[in-house]
Amino acid sequence: MISLSWLQNLSFVLSHVNTAALLVMLLVFYLVHVYQKQRNLLAKIPPGPKPWPVVGNFGHFLIPSFIQRRFGQQRDNTNRSAMDVLTEKANIYGNIYSIFVGSQLMVVLNGYDVVKDALSNHPEVFSDRPDIPSISIMTKRKGIVFAPYGPVWRKQRKFCHATLRTFGLGKLSLEPCILQGLDTIKSQLLILSQEGGADAGVDLAPLIRNAVSNVICFLVLGHRFHHEDREFSKLLDLMDRGLEICVNSAAVLINVFPLLYYLPFGVFKELRQVEGEITVFLKKIIVHHQITLDPAHPRDLVDMYLKEMLDQQQRGEQDSSFTADYLFYIIGDLFIAGTDTTTNSLLWILLYMVLYPDIQDRMQAEIDEVVGTQRVLSLTDKGSLPFTEATIMEVQRMTVAVPLAIPHMASETTEFRGYTIPKGTVIVPNLWSVHRDPALWDDPDNFNPGRFLDDEGKLLRKECFIPFGIGRRVCMGEQLAKMELFLTVTILLQAFRFRLPEGTPLPSLHGRFGLTLAPCPYTVCVSPRR
Repeated sequence: MISLSWLQNLSFVLSHVNTAALLVMLLVFYLVHVYQKQRNLLAKIPPGPKPWPVVGNFGHFLIPSFIQRRFGQQRDNTNRSAMDVLTEKANIYGNIYSIFVGSQLMVVLNGYDVVKDALSNHPEVFSDRPDIPSISIMTKRKGIVFAPYGPVWRKQRKFCHATLRTFGLGKLSLEPCILQGLDTIKSQLLILSQEGGADAGVDLAPLIRNAVSNVICFLVLGHRFHHEDREFSKLLDLMDRGLEICVNSAAVLINVFPLLYYLPFGVFKELRQVEGEITVFLKKIIVHHQITLDPAHPRDLVDMYLKEMLDQQQRGEQDSSFTADYLFYIIGDLFIAGTDTTTNSLLWILLYMVLYPDIQDRMQAEIDEVVGTQRVLSLTDKGSLPFTEATIMEVQRMTVAVPLAIPHMASETTEFRGYTIPKGTVIVPNLWSVHRDPALWDDPDNFNPGRFLDDEGKLLRKECFIPFGIGRRVCMGEQLAKMELFLTVTILLQAFRFRLPEGTPLPSLHGRFGLTLAPCPYTVCVSPRR
């Protein structure tokens, strides 16, 4: 006779079997739905290489790089940059194509017409920023570089740009500040040349980085740091290290598994330590400004920002985005953006000078003819030195500071040039492809300053030359960077001759690609010209 308990157990099992079957059916239905949805999406989005499971197309870049680092093999793709690979994909799939990083859709824009159309003609759609965990965790999506596009970002950027112009951004009044830093570089190079720098290699990076960053300090903080200030040098080192960790280490996995950021070891721990030390330095500056603030006599951007906060409080404005917390992230953005890109551009220019000594000779001959050997160069001389300016522009074309721009994002689903770009798609404007397009530039991989000169030797300005980006996210410090590039290059070439140390191999022109494109470390011999 069958016991009642056995029947109850059988009923329990059957009921759970039915539940499990139902769950399996629901799961299958969901997967079919997702698959169909992805098929419909893939039918409408721009074409591209077939993604791999889980990693998407990331494996196409990750595995060759791993092979090169692990085994030292130079296979077809291992000695090419990400910019080269992405640009070459356009020859297969067209100037608008799709790739996947994991499940994240990215659309790469190639060529001037496409990049300009997206960023200039459709700015409300393509000016947003994606939520990249490794960056968002540290920036809280605030500031003026990585903050999402919208009313808050527009107000903050407009205020910062107007305030920086008040203190000399893009104006001749800022020239003495730039020249002060260059005097320090010249003095240090003279000392180094007397101590053997004429024969032994000198690393220019620390000197140039300090001078460039001090211009930002003057505008933002109202004062300069001595080039031997250890705390200041440590801050710059920390910012360099933070960027390096974010883009060139295992920390990139934070973008896939955000909780890795909190691991108590390795680069994850180091990243948190770097962030913590930078935070202490910058917040100490804000507190000092709050204590010493005189609203009637603002000294710098920080003072102006604190004054705006007080004014909004007095007007009774609620939920204002102008806060000390937001100011902290703005200062960080200005320090990094204002230091890293300009420093790298200057180091690239000087590297090209030692690799192309005939170009260096011609620039120095033009400077000597127009300015002489004794008078201090000024921004007012810029129009009289076309070959020098053309050379600076050509190096910028060859080595775009941010070759893939800072990633944009589609803020809404839109139709663009016959394709559907879904909301949330990461947009990659390939500025490298614009500057290496053979349809726009004759023999684009060849270094030729003459392409920026007309038949009479006058400077040619080309619309497709966009090293600072284009659209509403164009670099806010473009005018400052141009001032620093011109004055630094001309004043150093007026005073010194640069060459490679004897017997050293030629430095690579591939550079180190992270968020920005930096030259590989190199040294030069420095000799006074008189």
